[in-house]
Order: sequence, then structure tokens, then C-alpha cells
Amino acid sequence: MKASARHILVDSEATCLDLKQQIADGADFADLAKKHSSCPSGQRGGDLGSFGQGQMVPEFDTVVFNDEVGVVHGPVKTQFGYHLLEVTERS
Repeated sequence: MKASARHILVDSEATCLDLKQQIADGADFADLAKKHSSCPSGQRGGDLGSFGQGQMVPEFDTVVFNDEVGVVHGPVKTQFGYHLLEVTERS
């Protein structure tokens, strides 16, 4: 199984929830990723590209390979911080 996803990585759950609300209110995911994500992928709008099961940390994998596509999930806590995660494709 492969999936494509994008994410925004921040250092607090509160920031993560605030950004999730901004997206719900119509803000652009990619714009927020560029402004706020501490992951280098932020410069690509949070795009992580395509990857297989087991290539990401387990908390990520669980969401990416089980939860709904096209929906912003999170906060998802990993050792890196708090993520908003959107699965863009899964096959």
C-alpha cells in the first residue's frame, strides 16, 4: 500500500489546534505549512510525496493508512512534535 500526504509540524498542541481551526475557516493548508511548519517539507506546502507503509513513524502510519482521505487529521503527536496531517491519496 502506498499513500501521499502533506503535513504541518509545530511544537505545541495549542498551535496545532489553532491552525486546524484556521483551515476549517478557509485558510489554505499549503500557505499555513509554509508559514508555520518546522519541517523542511513546509516549503513545499507540507507535501511529503508518496511513501509506503512503515516508512514514517508509527503514529503517522496509523493515520495515513487508516483514516479518511482528503480530511485534515490531528493533532497527531510524534517525537517530532504535533502534526496536522492530510492524506491526499492512497492506493
